[in-house]
Amino acid sequence: MEIIEDLEDWHKSYAAWQREGRATSGSDELSSYPYVNNDRAPFTPARRALPMLNLALISASGAYIDGTTPFDISLPEGDVSFREIPSQIEPGDLRFAARGYDSTAVESDSNSLLPLRRLFEFENNGIIGQLNPVFWSCCGFIPDAAQLVEEMVPRLVERVKRYEVQAALLIPASRLCHQSVSLIARALEHADIPTMTLAVDKEVVASVRPPRAALYAGKLGAVAGLPNWPEHQRRILDEALRLIEPMDQPGIRQLVVELESQVEAARGER
Repeated sequence: MEIIEDLEDWHKSYAAWQREGRATSGSDELSSYPYVNNDRAPFTPARRALPMLNLALISASGAYIDGTTPFDISLPEGDVSFREIPSQIEPGDLRFAARGYDSTAVESDSNSLLPLRRLFEFENNGIIGQLNPVFWSCCGFIPDAAQLVEEMVPRLVERVKRYEVQAALLIPASRLCHQSVSLIARALEHADIPTMTLAVDKEVVASVRPPRAALYAGKLGAVAGLPNWPEHQRRILDEALRLIEPMDQPGIRQLVVELESQVEAARGER
């Protein structure tokens, strides 16, 4: 199964969008952007229970280590490089090349897009087997989906497989990031690695069709939970991750976390 099912047709649509002058240096304008439209999704059943999995984290937040080369957010087609970063890194050593999303939340609390602390808590509590010793970061604002699939994806999948990852959690930051991580998820499942894509934009994930998506009424820029609200983050991640094993076919599952959070908000709880 192809990562982009009708690649030739998408190329034509993307070229037309470029001719309209929509793709300009450093612009976040996505008016009339031709999102990938797939009809089917690859699917790999989970072969181990969640408490036995080596879980990888892939973030589209544009995270990079302070003092290293940042992602180039000025490229009209998007930066198709990625970073491999130790999972034990201190949050203060990270910087974010934010494009397409407001970085206020992640600058306040990196766990809102890069939930390393929450996932280490899950490891310590036996919810997951372990968090992979490195995570992967990209700047997910990549209009040229074909370049993403042709250049970044094969290299990223090879690195993930080298670590013998048994499942991957993918977290977008912007609306266009939902397309990028969904395409990465399709490639990973094609390589027999189960995935879960956390999502707050139903329209994009329904069009691109990642194998598994956990959808809730969250906010771009804080897809893994509101900043400085650990319980909100834990609830989202716990519910999403626990769907990896029981899902037996591709699909989008609605999380109930927003219903519980509305009750808490009405009570003034946080």
